[in-house]
Amino acid sequence: MAKELATQLIEQLQAAGVQRIYGIVGDSLNPIVDAVRKTGGSQQGGIDWIHVRHEEAAAFAAAAEAQLTGRLAVCAGSCGPGNLHLINGLYDANRSGAPVLAIASHIPSKQIGSSFFQETHPDRLFNECSVYSELVSTAEQAPRVMHSAIQHAVGLRGVAVVTLPGDIAGLEATAETPAPATFRPATLTPDPASVRELADAINAAEKVAIFAGAGVQGAHDEVIALAELLAAPIGHSLRGKDFMQYDNPYDIGMTGLLGYGAAAEGIQDADLLILLGTDFPYDQFLPGTRTAQVDRAAHKLGRRTDVDVAVHGDVLPTLAALMPRLQPKKSRRFLNQMLKKHDRLMNKAVGAYTRNVGKKQPIHPEYAASLLDQVAAEDAIFTADTGMCNVWTARYINPLGTRRLIGSYLHGSMANALPHAIGAQLAYPGRQVVSVSGDGGLSMLLGELITVAAHRLPVNVVVFNNSTLGMVKLEMLVDGLPDFGVDVPDANYADVARALGFHAVRVTDPSRIEAAYREAFAHPGPSLVELITDPKALSLPPKIKGAQVLGFATAMSKVVLNRGAGEAVSMARSNLRNIPRR
Repeated sequence: MAKELATQLIEQLQAAGVQRIYGIVGDSLNPIVDAVRKTGGSQQGGIDWIHVRHEEAAAFAAAAEAQLTGRLAVCAGSCGPGNLHLINGLYDANRSGAPVLAIASHIPSKQIGSSFFQETHPDRLFNECSVYSELVSTAEQAPRVMHSAIQHAVGLRGVAVVTLPGDIAGLEATAETPAPATFRPATLTPDPASVRELADAINAAEKVAIFAGAGVQGAHDEVIALAELLAAPIGHSLRGKDFMQYDNPYDIGMTGLLGYGAAAEGIQDADLLILLGTDFPYDQFLPGTRTAQVDRAAHKLGRRTDVDVAVHGDVLPTLAALMPRLQPKKSRRFLNQMLKKHDRLMNKAVGAYTRNVGKKQPIHPEYAASLLDQVAAEDAIFTADTGMCNVWTARYINPLGTRRLIGSYLHGSMANALPHAIGAQLAYPGRQVVSVSGDGGLSMLLGELITVAAHRLPVNVVVFNNSTLGMVKLEMLVDGLPDFGVDVPDANYADVARALGFHAVRVTDPSRIEAAYREAFAHPGPSLVELITDPKALSLPPKIKGAQVLGFATAMSKVVLNRGAGEAVSMARSNLRNIPRR
């Protein structure tokens, strides 16, 4: 019996280990969806179709699955508007290094180029957010394109897009399917001369600091050993938090706009800064000190700050080759100073408003985040919305070496947390998944609560509802502008979730937060805890520049003129806790 091309392509995805496809059915995509149906779903060893409410969520969900598992994940969209909605989530996936394959169905092939109904050109549109994008024109060509897309997504750790006209997908398969080319990722060993140069730079420096990113994954103990030998404090990026913060006696926190602790000063005051596996983008937070950088991606070396010693290689083999060449640092004065400063800042600034606030209203978001850290499972997966939720999770969620914390950290999109949580929960059905959502982000893709309910996913949504776009408000204030256009009408998200079958509760009393978390996490199905938090609680970076202070003061004077002194005083009181104490 003749095989339909769509069936052949779905069989290729099965052979590549794909377990589910996220998307919305429709016209030109119907042959692919029907081929998925014929696999019988995961219960029969086939592929599940995960029906989302917006294709953007499909791409985010696939991105989360791919980031967490390291395996190929797939999303799909119908022609024109359908696949166009994928683009934001695909940008997120590609920038995060997530192996995602997107099937972008297309209008009938004979109509391409005639301004047909819903016509776009997906093979052009997705070029900037993919490592591979190709249009299928014939049944004979199709399996080779699918094979190439799989290999590119997995091999280059990014997005591959297959544009497939619906009429082509419905044709009879005419070509043989290429055999899957399975492989184990290679380890990139640095050039010995580069290792010697790095060792010489380290041995010549009196004060060394380490700044680690996501590239240290799998090298936690080796980085700690390096810090011990060099008496070096370790700062980390947000993506490096998962892999470096836990079991780390030399941790001095995180620098950048969301930062905390002594990392900003620790890397500033060093004679030599070693960047390990990080492409930290905010060059204003990187010092002009002598710098060495280790990264497996050569194009990232020196693109954020001037680098004196560049080492092309993976972190783990680089440290293995480096350590025997290093001389132990005798003085631990610099390290001890930074650790003491970090402890002081964590207790006086970051920790200041998580204590003795169990009865203060409105709820302090810092307190709610710290309780979440205490109550959540030791292997929980957290997904965080961009904005203030990133701040609270970065500062208060401890990775423990067993948890994961992901977000749209390189693309910076709103509304990522809930669809990321969908992908995470489907990939790890036995683990606790917590979507830390802002009211702004949740409302943007609110329909995905229906997806959670429809698939009976035990996703736990924690909503920090301050009825404002807090990060945008802060950006305005430091730029000397009064906050405007950032307020969101109050909405009862617990009522919405409850109507969909969630266990849901709205919390205004901080003494009820812990019990609300425990009840939600014990519930066998989806849950939502809505926390009504202080709308004036913002976050200031750990290192504040004069221009930011001037901007904030200027903005406050405008607030006084426009809304009265009471509003300015109230905002100041809510944010004094976020000003770093020395």
